[in-house]
Amino acid sequence: MCGIVAIHQSAGAEPLNENTVEAALKALYHRGPDGHGIYISPRGNVALGHTRLATVGIATGAQPISSADHKIHMIVNGEFYEFERIRSELEDKGYKFKTRTDSEIALHLYEEYGIECLKYLRGEFALVIWDEHKQRLFVARDRFGIKPIVYTVQNGKLILASEAKAIFACGVEAKWDEESFFHSANMQYVLPDRTLFSQIKQLPPGHYLVAEGENINIHRYWDLDYACDKDVWQDSEETLIAEFGRHLEDAVRLRLRAEAPVCAHLSGGLDSSAVVGLAMKHSSKPLKCYSISFEEESYDELAIAKEMSDFAGGDFEPIFVSQKQLIEILPDAVYYSEGFAVNGHLPAKYMLNQVIRKNGYKVALTGEGADEVVAGYPHLRSDLFKSDGRQNLLAGLHASNTASAGIMLQHGESLSLAAVEEKLGYIPGFIEAKGTLGHKICAVLADKFQARYRGRDSYRELLDAFDIEGQIKGRNRVNQSLYLWSKTALVNYILRTLGDGMEMANSVEGRLPFLDHHLFEFARRLPLDLKIKGTTEKYILRQAVKPLISKTIYERQKHPFVAPPLSRFAGKEADDALQDALRSKSFEAIQFFDHKKFKQLLDGLKDMKAEDRGAVDPVLMTAMSAAALQERYKL
Repeated sequence: MCGIVAIHQSAGAEPLNENTVEAALKALYHRGPDGHGIYISPRGNVALGHTRLATVGIATGAQPISSADHKIHMIVNGEFYEFERIRSELEDKGYKFKTRTDSEIALHLYEEYGIECLKYLRGEFALVIWDEHKQRLFVARDRFGIKPIVYTVQNGKLILASEAKAIFACGVEAKWDEESFFHSANMQYVLPDRTLFSQIKQLPPGHYLVAEGENINIHRYWDLDYACDKDVWQDSEETLIAEFGRHLEDAVRLRLRAEAPVCAHLSGGLDSSAVVGLAMKHSSKPLKCYSISFEEESYDELAIAKEMSDFAGGDFEPIFVSQKQLIEILPDAVYYSEGFAVNGHLPAKYMLNQVIRKNGYKVALTGEGADEVVAGYPHLRSDLFKSDGRQNLLAGLHASNTASAGIMLQHGESLSLAAVEEKLGYIPGFIEAKGTLGHKICAVLADKFQARYRGRDSYRELLDAFDIEGQIKGRNRVNQSLYLWSKTALVNYILRTLGDGMEMANSVEGRLPFLDHHLFEFARRLPLDLKIKGTTEKYILRQAVKPLISKTIYERQKHPFVAPPLSRFAGKEADDALQDALRSKSFEAIQFFDHKKFKQLLDGLKDMKAEDRGAVDPVLMTAMSAAALQERYKL
């Protein structure tokens, strides 16, 4: 993985120079400390910059990469799998390769197929191609949004980068996007094409952008497209389990390919355990497995993770994290992620990848995406139980998933979700949870700020951004919810904030086998009862990897990776740090909050019931995140 920057401006403007690009690349140094390169077009109207984390083709893979006639130039952040096969096919067509990297296939695929090259790319990526022949800038983001790309258009100039901080380094002012703050306060997430920063947008997953002269157009090239009930696979359960297992194993095997050392994130959950178990089938030596250990016993999965590592033959290393450390690390984690945290798992992931990098690893396999592919979250079971008449199971579901209260399952009063029910005919469980979180956050917002958005409905505006008729209607409720979750929580939080943000902050490349699009295109046609069978989530995954995982993992219910709520299990030192952060000048400088109401909330924490204090923790984490962004970006 790497960091990329591109600038495109109209003819007649003052020619671009390397100094601006150098400043942007310096802001992205953490994404690629192994080298950097710059290209300026002959007319001075386009600049490309690349900072490199070398994992494949280490000796020859400098970017930008140019075509044989020096008319097409490319930068890539990402990883392409099966590139050896594609390279061979392109060589048979007469293309000459300058590097031994995976990235170069995208350049020659573009030469051969134009924009249609995207259908041949398998992996996680954000790429930029400047076509001097056509005077066209072509920008694309992978299907799920694993790799970020953000952009702004100002004074006729288009600036794109892996992270907003690189755009700010180009001279663009860093400011809050008030509308995005409004949406985040109401439902945790920004709209699909927005960021928290004013005039900084993101290219949505599965989309590409074309800039020609002053014209900029964005198009969708891929979507999740869950099957309607009539189109699901009709094969036997045994056949589908076996086929799913083959696809997943292939995805894991491909992601072990690297010239740099490969390790794995391992929790006490099924997803990362499945990846480790499959990886060990294709590894000649024990795979290094890193696991977070929390102070609070009820949140600590160390013993289960070690049992799994030992079962698979891995080389296990725990990383011990205190509540105080989570608070101290949070500002750095937020700076790199450019988003809000709702739990201490954000700084925990930062510390995990920090240790991985210090120990010499550049590549880490992770289990993210499994819950989206095979329906693992408790809120999805909630949707299913409500739709099939098993409401009597809801109380037990909530009782056994207390760590999800207020984040994935509703807790307390909610904002109005009438618009959601009107558009969908039901309210997805995770949106019910966001409604209750939004109610808590809005209770401490300033009256003046709220008055500016009176009459606006975040949830209606969110649903208006999606193709309801084409991608949601006609599917079962679980897949409808999965679509919306994947377009909000997965891309904006799990992949960008928790994933790429925390990995690349420490120059670590995360690889996600579950978000291999070949695997997903098989899984999206699975019958629902192979995803959730009875009350068992991710049934098909459990069965497919049963011989490769420990009995404890096989039998264990889904538990999200969350840290102990800082407001509930802080301890004296950590509690003081929490209080200091939320009474700081940086926090007081944010005009969106009513600081008197917030101090009342802080003063009342000690009198709250334990479960209520835990459920309000995302409010406190959001506020501390906002304070960190305010201070670090001088918003």
